[in-house]
Amino acid sequence: MKGKMKAFGIVEPFKTFGPIEADIPQIGPLDALCEPVACAACSSDPHQVHAGLPAGLVLGHETAARIVEIGSEVKLFKPGDIVAVGAVTPNYFSTEIQDSIPQHSGGLFGGMNWCTVENGTFAEYFRIRQVDMNACPIPEGLTYEHAVMAADMCTTGFHGAELADIRFGDTVVVCGVGPVGLMAVAGAALRGAGRLIAVGNRPQTLELAKEYGATDTLNYHDGPIDELVLDLLGGKRPDAAIVAGGNADSFAQCIAVVKPNGRIANINAQTFDTFIPNAATGGFCDHKIITGGLCPGGRRRLERLFSLMLAGRLDPTKLITHRFHGFEHIQDAYELMDNKNAHPDLIKPIVFMD
Repeated sequence: MKGKMKAFGIVEPFKTFGPIEADIPQIGPLDALCEPVACAACSSDPHQVHAGLPAGLVLGHETAARIVEIGSEVKLFKPGDIVAVGAVTPNYFSTEIQDSIPQHSGGLFGGMNWCTVENGTFAEYFRIRQVDMNACPIPEGLTYEHAVMAADMCTTGFHGAELADIRFGDTVVVCGVGPVGLMAVAGAALRGAGRLIAVGNRPQTLELAKEYGATDTLNYHDGPIDELVLDLLGGKRPDAAIVAGGNADSFAQCIAVVKPNGRIANINAQTFDTFIPNAATGGFCDHKIITGGLCPGGRRRLERLFSLMLAGRLDPTKLITHRFHGFEHIQDAYELMDNKNAHPDLIKPIVFMD
């Protein structure tokens, strides 16, 4: 299939998102051409506009799709199939796969090819590369909403719990309880956290954090995070902190609050330089582990998340607060994420293409 298509993306770098025209993607023998059936806007979409990515780039990376056309070597899918696909779609022929960093297949962020080196999913059509490895059927009993939330929010939040190496009975702090932070709470709870402290500022998200497993909630407007946590725990330090939001100060406070040999895992796309106070690490003599990373992708990751949903242990659809119907409403979903402070009831918007 060749020609032009309608899409949404960067109209003017640093400034404007809106409707654009783009080329219909061409597929290789292992790929699939798809049309979205549902998609969600992400906080990173406005970041990409304001970061100055080029005009004409199609955005979008949280999508469920219908396969329209397949390459000659595709084995597992056919036109008409409805699939889930992660925000990260690794290149399984890269050496980084053998190094267990599929997120960076082909180089830093290489697994996240949408909205970087090729057009994303806010379009009439988009390409899933190596579709047999990167797409997953949506199981019976789950919906488009489950699939779209799995694509990025679930896998990113759960990666925070993985990076923080949460162990049975750990005391864990999750800083920032937007949709990713809420999934970090859910992931930490499922990995066996004991005391699980959610730090945010909006009553709606703090209440939802409790539904996902938080035992305690704190409002960061009440004081520095490290002081609030230590007061809550009677001076005892938590085992781990997952950073899913905030700024340079709150990041430093999360480093400061964990115990010696504690773990700090960042899954927040940092847009600032980070200062690590010497006292927060005992002059780097306290064996604290600071890490961060881009979420995993691929078919097996989605299958594992769907297994939790089918078993009734995870319901990410609670994140969805705004629902739109019609391709043109991608603009509305984006505007919500670009003006989050004006919408205190917002957690996550989704757009259905019907």
